[in-house]
Amino acid sequence: MAYLATRQVSHDAAAPGVASVPLSEADDATLACALIEKNQAAPKVAWTRFAPLVRRILRRSLGPQHDVEDIVQDVFLCLFERVHTLRDPVALKAFVIAITVRTARYEIRRARVRRWVGLSRTAELPDLRVVNADTSSQHALIHFYRALNRINERDRTAFVLRFIEGMEAAEVAAALDVSVPTARRCFTRAWERVTFFAQRDPFLVDYLSKLEVTSSEEDP
Repeated sequence: MAYLATRQVSHDAAAPGVASVPLSEADDATLACALIEKNQAAPKVAWTRFAPLVRRILRRSLGPQHDVEDIVQDVFLCLFERVHTLRDPVALKAFVIAITVRTARYEIRRARVRRWVGLSRTAELPDLRVVNADTSSQHALIHFYRALNRINERDRTAFVLRFIEGMEAAEVAAALDVSVPTARRCFTRAWERVTFFAQRDPFLVDYLSKLEVTSSEEDP
C-alpha cells in the first residue's frame, strides 16, 4: 500500500504544470521506488545518500586492518539486485543497514578463517603492530579490535551497532533480523566480554571508560 501511494506521489509530482522534486532531494520511499523501477539516476543517488553510512558501519565492524572500499561496493551491488524484495519503501535505510550488517558478518567469518590458517585478506601475514605503532590511540584501537575478534560475529555486530554506531535496540534488532530481547542479549553479552578483556589490557582502559559513559547514558 505504501509502495502504491509513493508511486502515485511520484507520478503526481511529474504531472504537467507541477514542479517535480529532484530525486536527490526525494525521501527514501521515493528513492526506493525509483530503484525498483530501474530509474537510471537512482543508483547514483542511493550511493551518495548511503555510502557514508555503509562505509562507517563496515569500518567500525571490521576494524582498521580492513580496506572496506571493495566491500562497500559489494553492499550496493546486493542492494541493487535485491531492492525489488523490499516490501515497504519507507524502510529503505533499514534495508541498506541490514545488507551492510550481513556483509560485515560474512567478512568477520572469513577473516576468522584466514586467521586460523595464518593469512590476511591479501594472503599475506598480517602485522598490526606496524600501523602507527608510536601512538597510544592506535595501540588502543588495535587492542580493541583484537578483543572484538574473540566475540562471535552476531554479538560483535550488535555491540558495534549499539555502542559505537549509537543505534536503538529496535534498530539493532531489525539490522540483525532478530527480536529486540535477542538483540539486547547479544550486545549485553558482547559488552560483558569486551569489559572483561579491557580490564586486563592497559591500552583499553581509557577507551573502555568512554564506552561506559555511552552505555550508561543509553541504558541498554
